[in-house]
Amino acid sequence: MTARWHTHPAKRIIDIVASAAALVVLSPVMVAVAASVRAGMGRPVLYRQERTGLGGTVFPLYKFRTMSAELDANGREIAEDERITRLGQFLRSTSLDELPQLVHILRGQMSVVGPRPLLPDYVDRYSPKQARRLAVRPGLTGLAQVSGRNELTWYDRFELDVLYVDQATAWMDLRILAGTVDKVLRSEGIRTAGHATSPYFLGENDGAEDATTPRGAHH
Repeated sequence: MTARWHTHPAKRIIDIVASAAALVVLSPVMVAVAASVRAGMGRPVLYRQERTGLGGTVFPLYKFRTMSAELDANGREIAEDERITRLGQFLRSTSLDELPQLVHILRGQMSVVGPRPLLPDYVDRYSPKQARRLAVRPGLTGLAQVSGRNELTWYDRFELDVLYVDQATAWMDLRILAGTVDKVLRSEGIRTAGHATSPYFLGENDGAEDATTPRGAHH
């Protein structure tokens, strides 16, 4: 299963079984999180945002809401990092806000492991090499997420995404999943310094001037 693992039928079967089992096992946790968000921030409980999937297909991605809808004196939303609630910080640090994406995996819009789904606005800014990340289903976690996550530059993240596209194996997926558990337990790489999560991607060479050999790459 070393050649083109991300297109192998076994990977899709694993995605279905894993996401279905996780939804059953974690359903009490998801109900508790939904109730906490509803009590602490009101409606909506889920945050919806369009993301790009396999082949550039756009789909609505859902997360548990982590930010308030607080406005400034002029009626405009205040900065994102100021709108993240204490509950939202906890959900992000534990990655519990990502749990609704298990449904996307079950539907076939995502995979357990793959490049993270990003904004449609970014697609036209990809270099031909970076655009290859769209050749696989986006993942709940991925090589970039266990190699630094949001602490990486965009350039390094995309280098790791393409590395996964080129070298994905079942063994690599297992190593990424093990690394994900470690990162979540340590609450590492949650945000880029000075940003609520990550800065906006500006173009194919964004971060290239700071790029080094991507950290923690799994070969």
